[in-house]
Amino acid sequence: MPRSNPHRLTTALLLLAAAATADAAEITLPVKEAWFEGQVVHYVSTDISDAAIARKQGINYVPALAETLRPGAPVERAYKFPNEEQATVLPSIPRPVGGSNADPTYSPLWVLVMVRWKPGVAPHTLTSEEAVLAAEEKGEVELTRTKIVANWPVVRAAGATLQGAR
Repeated sequence: MPRSNPHRLTTALLLLAAAATADAAEITLPVKEAWFEGQVVHYVSTDISDAAIARKQGINYVPALAETLRPGAPVERAYKFPNEEQATVLPSIPRPVGGSNADPTYSPLWVLVMVRWKPGVAPHTLTSEEAVLAAEEKGEVELTRTKIVANWPVVRAAGATLQGAR
């Protein structure tokens, strides 16, 4: 029976340990598309204050997020189409994405506003908050503000990606 080489075995174990450590230091999350001022941006969905949506999307259910809906809190609207007719519309993004963000109003916390097309209106893509509000004014959509808060950090916009993201 051939004898094993202890040097090779040690090297193989060290390589396996290093690979396991590297894998543990990284995680991959799916990105979702959204619209901001006519441009596609990407965000990750990690937490939401609604149990049904959390189960459906496989993300963290965090009921305490709803407590952020107090006057003056940095929670903006995210215009969500409940039947997934199109991507969500965001009213702000970090500019630029990352540590140099100069937009003090940006927050990854969003209160969901459901956008429903009214009967008889042909759905069309709305690519900005202004377009959503104009469609409401024309009587094309109905907006319903919920008490659902989501944590959706924007990770890619205007050609820039959050550092370390691939």
